[in-house]
Amino acid sequence: MASDPKVHTFEEVAQHNKTKDCWLIISGKVYDVTPFMDDHPGGDEVLLSATGKDATNDFEDVGHSDSAREMMEKYYIGEIDMATVPLKRAYVPPQQAHYNPDKTPEFVIKILQFLVPILILGLAFAVRHYTKEKEK
Repeated sequence: MASDPKVHTFEEVAQHNKTKDCWLIISGKVYDVTPFMDDHPGGDEVLLSATGKDATNDFEDVGHSDSAREMMEKYYIGEIDMATVPLKRAYVPPQQAHYNPDKTPEFVIKILQFLVPILILGLAFAVRHYTKEKEK
């Protein structure tokens, strides 16, 4: 590791969130994992999903081996300025259209389950009535 590590801001690290340019924050340290993207056992999607946030919990929850932790040293590029890391991102739910139970596919199916047997019964009576009149 470098003797005088560079201190990065959260905003700076968060910009590196692509397959060809990927930085992660783990335990207060910044890692440029771009060269490791193709080799990561979980795939590059796992690493990309950990960008733009403190990925310490993501990293620890997986239970990485000692050799994986040693491997991280070659990707170390500096420290994170913890004052710039947001404590928690506010969750903003996606906008959804107002729910109308009368327009759901289940509602259509229920209507059809009621109407189809009645139509079949009506058709059967009509055929029976028509064939009886022809016999007379």
